[in-house]
Amino acid sequence: MKKSPIIYWSMTGNTKAMAEAIKEGIESAGGKAELKTVEEASLDDVRKADAFAIGSPAMGIEELADEIEVFVDGMEKEKITGKTVGVFGSYKWGDGAWMKDTVARLRKDGFSVVGVGLILQLTPDEAGLQACRAYGKKIAEAAKKRG
Repeated sequence: MKKSPIIYWSMTGNTKAMAEAIKEGIESAGGKAELKTVEEASLDDVRKADAFAIGSPAMGIEELADEIEVFVDGMEKEKITGKTVGVFGSYKWGDGAWMKDTVARLRKDGFSVVGVGLILQLTPDEAGLQACRAYGKKIAEAAKKRG
């Protein structure tokens, strides 16, 4: 199995904590994962991967962080598709519209999105981190099925 990049942007550390726990979950399922901030990541990271994860907090009126929006736009322009992707992020208020919109967008772009994504409110507690680890396992298992 190829290394799965976990690409994220985090302003307060909440989405970073989620990314770290998702990495643990992927690795506990026998996968290989690598954390990358969106500034460190490249479209080649996604091209080379069987699976990847992308994380963003809800910003503004339930929108992706600008940095993640630019990255997703780049994937669309380069017509990167056909990959397994996990989508995750934290939020303060709202009902998760940014996650629903992102999942629908990635599916329309031809990605195989794991579940309905994963959102947690504010700083993840131990139950939230467990949910992230479980989501990481699902990403690894979906990648194995597609691989």
